[in-house]
Amino acid sequence: MKQKILFVVYLLFGLMFINAGLNKIFKYIPVPPDLPEKIAKLNNAMLDIGWLLPLVAVVEIIGGVLFIIPRFRALGALIILPVLTGILLTNIFAAPQGLPMAVILVVIELWVIFDNLEKYMPLIKHSESSRTLP
Repeated sequence: MKQKILFVVYLLFGLMFINAGLNKIFKYIPVPPDLPEKIAKLNNAMLDIGWLLPLVAVVEIIGGVLFIIPRFRALGALIILPVLTGILLTNIFAAPQGLPMAVILVVIELWVIFDNLEKYMPLIKHSESSRTLP
């Protein structure tokens, strides 16, 4: 039963990121008219850069798909981590009304990272052993 509940949580998490990425590309969810000024400035800055929004969209879609697939969940968590960090910081500094949802997403992300810690250990061990001392 626990595995089924966790799979539903992981599925919803992944689908949220897939949806967010697809929305950045196809713009099917309208922007609320009462968007806070800081968020509006941030959105305009990302649009002005040109390549940043599509890059974030692709990362969200790929990360979301990998997060849903159990075999690739650890990789999906790593791919989504920088985007989720940006979401958390944006909600802390510019849109605190979204902070509860951001915290829930961070908790799920950290759960998956710690649950798959053994998969990341070869990366950490390799980088430690490849250091050369002067």
